[in-house]
Order: sequence, then structure tokens, then C-alpha cells
Amino acid sequence: MNLLYVCTHNRCRSILCEALTNALADPDYRAASAGSAPSGEVHAKSLEHLQARGIGVSTLNSKSWHDLGDFTPDVVITVCDSANGEACPLWLSDTLRIHWGLSDPSKCDGSEQQIDAAFNQCIAIIQHRLEAMRSAQLAKLPRQQWPAAFAALSADISNQGSN
Repeated sequence: MNLLYVCTHNRCRSILCEALTNALADPDYRAASAGSAPSGEVHAKSLEHLQARGIGVSTLNSKSWHDLGDFTPDVVITVCDSANGEACPLWLSDTLRIHWGLSDPSKCDGSEQQIDAAFNQCIAIIQHRLEAMRSAQLAKLPRQQWPAAFAALSADISNQGSN
């Protein structure tokens, strides 16, 4: 299952999702990330926190959803509220689209410890969601069952207070 994580600027949350999915999720999942108005650079704290977990960052870059090359998503997952409200390009119109709202740790004002805590919390939520996807074996379901399976997964995650 090809997952495209979308956040407007593609510099923090969507990058974290891409890297964590590719590093931690079942091999049945392949991830990319993109944005409608990419910043052009990945947030330094995103890279720092991924590297601290032993996750490679050399292939991560902030890019437009028009620059995905041959990556064709099966599911588009928006991770910021503004991206959730944006119209996707026409070539994504038939793709299943879901929303995983995540607080933006790069917007955290505070001490270095508070900023690190915000990144750690965001990463923990992403890891929880990935584990739920893996446990539910979503990639092994027939494509026509994906909308209901993702809806059930999202409801379960929301009920656990992780949304």
C-alpha cells in the first residue's frame, strides 16, 4: 500500500510520517510525503529526532505533490488541518483520502526541552497509528474495504485520545 502524507509545507509532520512509515511499518507499506506549498527544506528538529532514533534522513526532502515521480499513492493522508481543506491535484481525485490531524511540533514556543517534548509526542502518535495500521493488516485487505477499515481505525484511535 502506497501512502502519501500531505502537509502544506512538507517540512515537519509529513516528513516524520514518511520516514517513520518507511523505517518502522510493515514492508507492505511504502510512504512518500509532499505539500501544496513546500518550504524547500526539512525542519532541522525533524531530522534531529529521526536520526536520534536511528532513522536515515538522506533521502528526505521538502517537495511538491507534483514532484513525486513514479510514486502513485493508494491513500493520501493529510496531517495538517490546512492540507485537509485543500483540493488535491486532479490526478489524486480518485485516491482514498483520510485525515490524521497532528499538532505541529515545529510551531512550539518554549524551552529546548519543551520543543523536544512536542516532537517526541508527535512521533509517538505517528508510531501508535502505524502500529494500529500494521495490527489491522490494512494493506492485506481488498482495496474496496480500505475506506471502512481506515474509518474504523481512525475512530478507534480517536477514542483512545491519540487524535
